[in-house]
Amino acid sequence: MSKGIILLAAGGTGGHVFPAEALAHKLKERGYSVHLVTDSRAERYAGKFPADEIHVVPSATIGSKNPVKVARSLWTLWTGIRAARKLIRTIKPLCVVGFGGYPTVPPLLAATRMGVPAMIHEQNAVMGRANKALAARVQAIAGGFLPENGGAFPEKTVTTGNPVRPAVIEAAKQPYVPSVPDDPFNLVVFGGSQGAQYFSKAVPTAISLLEEPLRKRLRITQQVRPEDMETVNSCTRKLEMGADIAPFFSDMAERIGAAHLVLCRSGASTVSELAVIGRPAILVPYPYALDHDQAANAAALAATGGVKVIPQAELTPEKLSTILRGAMTMPEKLAKMAAAARQAGKPDAASLLADMVEAIAAKRSIQDFKGAGV
Repeated sequence: MSKGIILLAAGGTGGHVFPAEALAHKLKERGYSVHLVTDSRAERYAGKFPADEIHVVPSATIGSKNPVKVARSLWTLWTGIRAARKLIRTIKPLCVVGFGGYPTVPPLLAATRMGVPAMIHEQNAVMGRANKALAARVQAIAGGFLPENGGAFPEKTVTTGNPVRPAVIEAAKQPYVPSVPDDPFNLVVFGGSQGAQYFSKAVPTAISLLEEPLRKRLRITQQVRPEDMETVNSCTRKLEMGADIAPFFSDMAERIGAAHLVLCRSGASTVSELAVIGRPAILVPYPYALDHDQAANAAALAATGGVKVIPQAELTPEKLSTILRGAMTMPEKLAKMAAAARQAGKPDAASLLADMVEAIAAKRSIQDFKGAGV
């Protein structure tokens, strides 16, 4: 028999959905029923999300200065809050947990107005706009990289780390085995739509500058936008090299586990998963983020020596080619980076977050919870 329902709310991107998925697995193990409220973008991830039910509630972001668009967004938010109130009255969750993204605003606002225990989890080192708007209203804030004794709400912030999916925990069981000269070298490249666009241009050019023996060793997994598929595939065919190119990989954790080097953006989930699995990486923070959150996330892991951070403006194809050449000829250096990354990993983050959710659901004081040494 279920202990009760926990309602998770997450925006429809991997960065928001993946940590929610990891928590959902842990809560299900502990006997809770889990419902997810999100938007239509999350459908690609829903197949592996262990929710008893998935709900879509209207929401919108208020990013425009156009008064008509602002009015329309406010109406959508009001509609979403009403729908969320109805949902909460129907399923009666013990707690509502938000993971960021504008679709979390209606259910968290509804919960706090109805007296239902609520908390948020912030993946990044810098709090996102949705979570900023909700932080003052919720009972507790869990942080992936947020400092426990800093920020605007230190009295209710607990650093749990970012929970990672079971597939990541499974991939972490695979030890890092360096690629010695003449062996295949697995390069994994990914990073959202903007990252995919940039890497689609930079990576093939960089590889073309490598010597033929090095090119023949490369085995590439690369996430690209659908509109770039033909161009990238054409380049890899011309270079006569092994490549697996697709807009989305459902087994990305397994592919990272098999990687000798990863080239990617530095979203919070990505950084956390790289650390738990323990793989060396070149991180290229998204340069146009309003809060520069990816740069802050990257800095946290770079401090351990597990990754190298390079601003996009500095990563020319020529520089990337030089980096790849060095990586493929210095396996001992990559092995040291892999070990350093793993030291920074927090594989128990999902359990810590589940402990926190249970405490908030039981209406325990967050001060008592912090004092318990979680």
